[in-house]
Amino acid sequence: MNPQAKLIFTFSLLLGTTITISSNHWIMAWAGLEINTLAIIPLISKSHHPRAIEAATKYFLVQAAASTLILFSSMTNAWQTGQWDIMQLTHPTSCLILTTAIAMKLGLAPFHFWFPEVLQGSPLTTGLLLSTAMKFPPITLLFMASQSLNPTLLTTMALLSTALGGWMGLNQTQTRKILAFSSISHLGWMAIIIVYSPKLALLNFYLYALMTTAVFLTLNSINTLKLSTLMTTWTKAPALNATLMLTLLSLAGLPPLTGFLPKWLIIQELTKQEMAPAATIIALLSLLSLFFYLRLAYCATITLPPHTTNHMKQWHTNKPTNVSVAILASVSIILLPVSPMILTIV
Repeated sequence: MNPQAKLIFTFSLLLGTTITISSNHWIMAWAGLEINTLAIIPLISKSHHPRAIEAATKYFLVQAAASTLILFSSMTNAWQTGQWDIMQLTHPTSCLILTTAIAMKLGLAPFHFWFPEVLQGSPLTTGLLLSTAMKFPPITLLFMASQSLNPTLLTTMALLSTALGGWMGLNQTQTRKILAFSSISHLGWMAIIIVYSPKLALLNFYLYALMTTAVFLTLNSINTLKLSTLMTTWTKAPALNATLMLTLLSLAGLPPLTGFLPKWLIIQELTKQEMAPAATIIALLSLLSLFFYLRLAYCATITLPPHTTNHMKQWHTNKPTNVSVAILASVSIILLPVSPMILTIV
C-alpha cells in the first residue's frame, strides 16, 4: 500500500476515535464511528486477496447496520425526551436498541458471527487494530451510557459471549481465529460489569488491549498464522517464544500474571452486587478459553511437532526483537504486583 494512503487511513482512524470518545452529542459520536469504519476497510482489503475482499465486505455491512441502529436509537430517544446528549439516554426502547447496536459493533454474542471471519481475512497488523483500537469507541459509548443500560440483557449477552468464545475456539487451528474467539470471550467479562462498575470494565479493556497487542506483535515478528507453523518457530526466536507462552497464560487469566487482575476484580465486584451465581458461571466458562490458550502456549514452546507431517524447520536468526514487543510482553506479564495502586484508582 502507498505510504501516503496508509498515513491518511491511520490519521482517519485516530480522528474518528477522538471524535467519538470526546463527543457528548449522538450525531458526533455516530460520525466518528463512520470515519473509523471507512478508514479501516482499505486496511483490511489491502492484500487484494478474495478472502480479504470478503472480510472487508462483511465488516462494512455489519458496521453499517450497527451505525444505523445507533442513529435510530438516538433519534428515538431525542423524539421521546428531546435530548441528544449521550448521558441522557433514558428511553427504555432506545437503551435496548443501543445495546444491540454496540453489541454488533463489538462482536458480542449473539452478534459475534462476523468477527472471526473478518479477522481471518485480515493481515495480523490490521487484525490487531480490529481487536483493540476499533473496540475502544463503542466501549466508550457503553461507558458513557452505562447508567441507563439493562443489566439483565448485558449479563445474558456476557455469559453467552464467554460460553461461545470459549466453546468455538476449541477446535481452531488458525491463530487469528483463536484470538478472535478470545476477544469475544473477554468482551463478555467487560459487558457483565459495565453497569455496576464502568471504570473496572475500562480497566479490563486496557489490560486486554495490552496483552492482545503483545500477542499479535509477537506472532507478526515470528510470522505465524497457523498452529502447525507455531510448533516449528521455537528455533527461530527461543526467548520470544518463551515470552509468548507467558503472555498467552496471562491472557488466560492465570495468577500470578497480569491477566488475573481484571478477572479477580470483576468476580469480587459481582459478589458485592449479590451476583455470586453469575460470577461462578462466568468463572467456570472461562475454563473453556483456558484450554485453547494452554494449547497455544504448548505449541509455542514444544520442541517437535506431535505428528508425522513434515514441516520446514526454521533456522535460528539473530534478528533483534522490536523493543515495543519486549516492553508490551513484559508489562502484560508482571503488572499484578501493582494491583493495590490500580484498586485505589478504580
